[in-house]
Amino acid sequence: MENRIYLIGLNHRTAGVEVREKYALTNTENFEQATLANCPVKECMALSTCNRVEITVVAAEGVPEHEVTDALLSHWSAACGGSPAELAEHVYRHRGLEAVNHLFVVACSLDSMVMGEPQILGQLKDAYRASVESGTAGVVVNRLLHKAFSVAKRVRTETAIASSAVSISYAAVELAKHIFGDLSKTRAMLVGAGEMAELASTHLLNQGVKDIIIANRTLSRAQELSERMGGEPIPMERMFDRLHDVDIIISSTGSPTTVIRAKDIKGVLKKRRNSPMFFIDIAVPRDIDPDLNSLDNVYLYDIDDLKEVVEENTSKRQEEAVKARGVVDGETDAFGTWLQSLALNPTIVDLVDRSEDIARTELMKTLKRIGPVDRETEKALETLVLSVGRKVLHEPICFLKRRTREEGVADRFIDMARRMFNLDDEAVPPDAHMDRRRSPDSCAPEDIETFIESTRKDQ
Repeated sequence: MENRIYLIGLNHRTAGVEVREKYALTNTENFEQATLANCPVKECMALSTCNRVEITVVAAEGVPEHEVTDALLSHWSAACGGSPAELAEHVYRHRGLEAVNHLFVVACSLDSMVMGEPQILGQLKDAYRASVESGTAGVVVNRLLHKAFSVAKRVRTETAIASSAVSISYAAVELAKHIFGDLSKTRAMLVGAGEMAELASTHLLNQGVKDIIIANRTLSRAQELSERMGGEPIPMERMFDRLHDVDIIISSTGSPTTVIRAKDIKGVLKKRRNSPMFFIDIAVPRDIDPDLNSLDNVYLYDIDDLKEVVEENTSKRQEEAVKARGVVDGETDAFGTWLQSLALNPTIVDLVDRSEDIARTELMKTLKRIGPVDRETEKALETLVLSVGRKVLHEPICFLKRRTREEGVADRFIDMARRMFNLDDEAVPPDAHMDRRRSPDSCAPEDIETFIESTRKDQ
């Protein structure tokens, strides 16, 4: 079963933004249903984000690997108006437990642009929900994704992979938490409305800040950002009129000169009765006069300070990633064991069914010989013969479970068991089981009984 799991994808490492945009999937549910209709696969789940597109499938039995991946590339490229040749230049391919391991790594954010960021897990949950709704998630995909979510939870519980800031804007907000503690009681101002300001506002909102003022030279840009973030837009010239209302100021303009000077803040502090103010300057060149550090109750960090925090925390995350990989590898092995048991389950069911059929058939023959018995006695005899059959099979089944956990031998032992017990009802020649020492002419039940008796006499 494990060799029928395939994953193909592209991400921020293998493809530029133009390629990722071109091959992004806008409606994964329709794509998944079309994949089952057009490709030799039984299950499918598609994940599409700004940084990655990945398709996980379970192939139909007996289909060669190249047929599966070629069909997926053709189907994916056609859905996006591209070409298989172009797409093939940027995709990676994983099969079996390698695909399982990769999906676990993605769920744990070990393969993200910012290691440890939590967004990918939510995106993966959304993708799985869509595949369930589209009816393309079967036994394997269901188990695989539930296990991926539990692995991600283990990694976050047992490691510190997400406990430290590794982006400039996130580091800025984390520093603010050290000064004010609970940020839900603070107000913030963003000076500038660019990408860095947007990221910072997202982190502030995630930490409970409810009131954000956005000051920008172009008011329309401030209004656009405030509509998305729920802030209050103001023109840059009104910034000093509102500074006394805020505790946290994050500045990221493109101004070539200083925007906030020490002398401008002295009057603001008087209005605030010297309540602490936290300034974060993430602009290059700097927006805020370094002399603010000389003022009481003012805390100023610039981008160099934040970079030191980020570099230190990135190093910590790399160390935690080693622990996380250990968790992922262990869970991958456990999933492999489940897959092998999944392959064995039909054989176990067939063994038990065959045993019970034989037991009931022999019981009916015996009842005909001994004559009528009451229903209670008949039930007791049926329970007896079924129980004997199950106990006889107990050790062979345990043996199969042990051996099919070993890599590369599951199919061989399952095939051996099916042939030994003829579970597929193959036509067997009369002399197929001939004993070379005694050379019986056939393998009828009475011949076996004769053989057993003669063997006992020889012992």
